Amino acid sequence: MSRQPIQLADAYASFTELWSPRIVAQVNDYDVRIAKVEGEHVWHAHDHTDEFFLVVEGELGIALRDGEPVADGRPAERVVTLERGSVFVVPRGVEHRPFSEGGASLLLFEPTGTLTVGDRHDEVPDHVDATTGHRLS
Repeated sequence: MSRQPIQLADAYASFTELWSPRIVAQVNDYDVRIAKVEGEHVWHAHDHTDEFFLVVEGELGIALRDGEPVADGRPAERVVTLERGSVFVVPRGVEHRPFSEGGASLLLFEPTGTLTVGDRHDEVPDHVDATTGHRLS
């Protein structure tokens, strides 16, 4: 990791891949990751950790399955919308699916080694990078 300040604008400009986070710093046992997103991620859940989202640019929706069970026994779904500058934490164990129609730039905090598709997930589409994060080049 760099011992110099990192300009986030430069870090975002250094890659083009969507849903493929880059690790910009580490704080104790956590990665500080940035990502560019557009379209839909995959339904997934992190069984052992919360997931922190900060929208740096654009707008992000997060579909959540955390309501009271509906007729088929699955939790009810709801959507939270995060505008630029908004922060949201998905609690551990909650199924969620981030999405962005117009694109967004995110900053995320996750324990080092956390897989982007969580511990449980639907089939991972080709446009989603199932990774623990990539180093900035």
